[in-house]
Amino acid sequence: MRAVNLLPKDDRRGRTSQTDPVLIGGVVAFVAVTAVIAAWFLSTSTGVADKQERLDAVRAELDATPVPPPAPAGSSTLEQDKSKRIAALSAALSQRLAWDRVFRELSLVLPEDVWLSTLSAKAPGPAAAAAGAGAPGFTINGQTYSHDGVARLLSRLALVPHLSGVQLQHSSRATSESGRRVVEFSIVATVKGPGAA
Repeated sequence: MRAVNLLPKDDRRGRTSQTDPVLIGGVVAFVAVTAVIAAWFLSTSTGVADKQERLDAVRAELDATPVPPPAPAGSSTLEQDKSKRIAALSAALSQRLAWDRVFRELSLVLPEDVWLSTLSAKAPGPAAAAAGAGAPGFTINGQTYSHDGVARLLSRLALVPHLSGVQLQHSSRATSESGRRVVEFSIVATVKGPGAA
């Protein structure tokens, strides 16, 4: 008997030796993405490890630092200093006269047809402020067109809360530098002390 090979012959016609370019591109892309992710993971984990080491070192240093004993309540020099400063500020503000407010009130009541040539103001001394009266510390000299303007200014100055005892010293007709007839006047008043307004 003769030996017969029953296995099928390799059919080389149906097989192709070409590789699929899409498959190769997919494999290469997968390998590249995996390499990038691996590199990112390694660099991130290295950074985290470094930060963890620094955190552990700072915690160890903090644990080694002795804790100062708590200061007894009420005896803190900082609190005492703060209390002294508040008291000094309150004392200074209680003796302060708000000149900006006095001049703002004056500008609000000054009639349009009145102009001032001089103004002198002096704060009352501590004794005068405590007594509520004193020598006139507020003097204004100016001009207007009529005696009615002077009277209007006097009545308005009486409304200023920081002034008291508003009085007309003199009022007289005169000729201005431009040759126009005007009325010159001088008014005095007492400036009220701080807190008296």
